[in-house]
Amino acid sequence: AQLGMIAAEEAIKHAGIPQQGEDLSKIGILVGSGVGGLYTIEREEAVLLEKGPQKVSPFLVPMLITDIASAHIAIKYGFSGPNFSISTACATGNHSIGEAFKIIQRGDAEVMVAGGAEAAITPLGLAGFCSMRALSTLNDEPEKASRPFDRERDGFVIGEGAGVVVLEELERARKRKASIWGEIAGFGMSGDAYHITQPILNGRGLREAMNKALKDAEISPQGVDYINAHGTSTPFNDKVETQAIKDLFGRDAYRIPVSSTKSMTGHLLGAAGGVEMIASLLAFKEKIIPPTINYENPDPECDLDYVPNKAREAKIKVVMSNSMGFGGHNAVLVIKKL
Repeated sequence: AQLGMIAAEEAIKHAGIPQQGEDLSKIGILVGSGVGGLYTIEREEAVLLEKGPQKVSPFLVPMLITDIASAHIAIKYGFSGPNFSISTACATGNHSIGEAFKIIQRGDAEVMVAGGAEAAITPLGLAGFCSMRALSTLNDEPEKASRPFDRERDGFVIGEGAGVVVLEELERARKRKASIWGEIAGFGMSGDAYHITQPILNGRGLREAMNKALKDAEISPQGVDYINAHGTSTPFNDKVETQAIKDLFGRDAYRIPVSSTKSMTGHLLGAAGGVEMIASLLAFKEKIIPPTINYENPDPECDLDYVPNKAREAKIKVVMSNSMGFGGHNAVLVIKKL
């Protein structure tokens, strides 16, 4: 919740909302978390075992539930529009931003503060991810452990953080001369209905979500200039995502730069989509495609242009940003430069 609050404060300040006299019921919040308050659970369980139930904090439940970041932001600013959270593991950030986009399209709000926050680097969190063999074991060179699409990848590097953006109806934003970084053009989502952690091996679920996002944006596969991949650095994910991109985009898959910023940030779980949305918007502004670092050993099953090791100058107009979550959750955003 603290990370989400800090990110929201930065986004709200940058967006210049609320304006004086603005109807705060038109502004909503949708900031989620994939895991929730693991640190709080561990700390208060220790209190329970050492001192008894009477000493457990009365704030235990509010501090651990995944909707509390949205609540804190609303309370601080008085925003009384739609207010809830989404928890779809590592797809949380994209789902939150995508649903906020749809809320504005429906007319249920004019402005939405949306994204994800996560702080799961705790003894219990690390133990759980290690037990399921999700994390990299390249401990001798930790700076090289996150290596999406590389043949030697063996798991992700867990990160912490938050990514929050302010979405606003376009004409409203233009009228008040807001600083506009880009336009969300489309959102697609799907479910694998396959496995609790692994993506479906033929990539059907992600392919369907990408296709829905393109149709929602009314953009053809040929119109995409860059894909910000989910790219976790796990053996299954990167292979499946590559296959899904090739199946949907055909020959264009080899034209489109595909990179994973998780190679540099680690995997922020429920915050990943929000941070990667911001990275995609910065790609528009800076005219630079972020690289996939630590790409040293090509994998024959991952044979696309992963922007290896160095950022690339490019004028891009359309970005697709992919997210996949444990449980088979897929969420894809298509963003346009204005």
